[in-house]
Amino acid sequence: MSAPEAMLPLVAILAMAAATWLVRMAGYWIMGRVPLTPFVRACLDALPGTIVVATIVPLAARGGLSAWIGIAVAAGAMVLMKRDIAALAMGLGAVVAVRALGLP
Repeated sequence: MSAPEAMLPLVAILAMAAATWLVRMAGYWIMGRVPLTPFVRACLDALPGTIVVATIVPLAARGGLSAWIGIAVAAGAMVLMKRDIAALAMGLGAVVAVRALGLP
């Protein structure tokens, strides 16, 4: 592998870091110019939940029954215990247990 080819991964990582930084700064700049009306505030408050749902549902759809059981266990643990890491561990444990039983 030549020296320029060896630098490609580093260049890619630096480019992605720069793009991430630019997007974040653009978000701060744009939101600094948006008036925080009650509607905008409600949208921003709902955003974390929508991101979580948009991330988890496609994974669960491909993961089968064990994934849905894991999500249900994690959601129940979160409601009861209000501890993120504990809910994550319990949901993951449920997926492992269900798959160990041979279910999809």
